Amino acid sequence: MIKIWGRNTSSNVQKAMWAVGELGLEHTRIDVGGAFGKTKEPAYLAMNPNSLVPTLEEEDGFILWESNSIIRYLAGKHDKAGVLEPKDAHQRGLASQWMDWQLTVVGPAIFQAFWGLIRTAEDKRDHAAIKTSQDKTTDCMVILDKQLGKTAFVAGPNFSYGDIPVGVMCYRYVQLVPNRPATPNLDRWYAAISSRKAFKDHVGSIPLS
Repeated sequence: MIKIWGRNTSSNVQKAMWAVGELGLEHTRIDVGGAFGKTKEPAYLAMNPNSLVPTLEEEDGFILWESNSIIRYLAGKHDKAGVLEPKDAHQRGLASQWMDWQLTVVGPAIFQAFWGLIRTAEDKRDHAAIKTSQDKTTDCMVILDKQLGKTAFVAGPNFSYGDIPVGVMCYRYVQLVPNRPATPNLDRWYAAISSRKAFKDHVGSIPLS
């Protein structure tokens, strides 16, 4: 049985757990990080020297960190039916592209809005930074909306692991950016991914904190 180390409120842990749920893998998730601490303890640092979550631990002792890498690894190892990993090389490349886009573009864009509105007391919020973050995140979602006007999901006609990281960010977007422009393609896609059981279990049922 695999172990996923990390608190369920972490967006990166949610990504890994969503993939675990889609693949139906037997697993144990262990609360570390945030209020649970423990990521700076020697035993954890021996697995993940970054002191971050999530970390995947397998029964044979194999360790892997970085959430998107965990998703791709689990899909490559366990996804024989093509539930997450596209069989078409072009679609597989596009799925990876959008996963990396989440890390390099959307994640940094939404960070200040999340930190300011969720982790900062109201009287100490930097409203200018929050507004800038909301605007940058909206720009990202407009880009995604245009892509979703061409394909049903980010990498093509079917759901794939490419939808998971951006889906987690979109969950935050709809809560942190109240004044959103019309994005009918994004709305259609988000309704589809948020209705999936694995999303409900590991993302949609967990309040931002």
